[in-house]
Amino acid sequence: MNTQLTTTILNINTEQISSERKEVLNSFTDYLQRKLDKKEHININFICTHNSRRSHLGQIWMQTLASYFNMNTITCYSGGTEATAMAKPIVKTLEKQGFEINSISEGNNPVYAIKFDDNSHPVICFSKEFSHSFNPKSNFIAVMTCSQADEGCPFVSGCEKRFSIMYEDPKLFDNSPLQEEKYLERSNQIATEIYYVLNQLKS
Repeated sequence: MNTQLTTTILNINTEQISSERKEVLNSFTDYLQRKLDKKEHININFICTHNSRRSHLGQIWMQTLASYFNMNTITCYSGGTEATAMAKPIVKTLEKQGFEINSISEGNNPVYAIKFDDNSHPVICFSKEFSHSFNPKSNFIAVMTCSQADEGCPFVSGCEKRFSIMYEDPKLFDNSPLQEEKYLERSNQIATEIYYVLNQLKS
């Protein structure tokens, strides 16, 4: 990983996570540990309504930190209840945190290759429904990152386990003086909580 991204990760402080929030995360940790104990491959699909912000952050940070912790049996995906586009402020936020981002295609729904390591495959990101052919059809963990998707999608076909780990939508601050700050805050929160989860696992 490059220096900037490594610094971002080293600055993560899990002490800021509340005890109530840790209870939510611990059930996710426990399930992942059981999968690891059985030496099973772990597929995780992060799902929100538009697959434009929080679900991408979940996918990217989980894949990045899984590599950081040398947990190579974890593969991450993202999707929505509908497809839109990956939000531009997410791209800018991740670049500031040290990710290398290359645009593969333009248009209404751009495709990005997001690299966290020179020697690892990039995370391919574009907005899609969670059932898109790019994502696994079965034996995956569904992580619902917003209440709208959680309520609007009571059944996720093919998932073996479902977790509701909600995050406030940074879209609320689009085109405001707080936009940059709030997108960075949300990315850091997701990174911190995923770090907390993975740091507890014993592979």
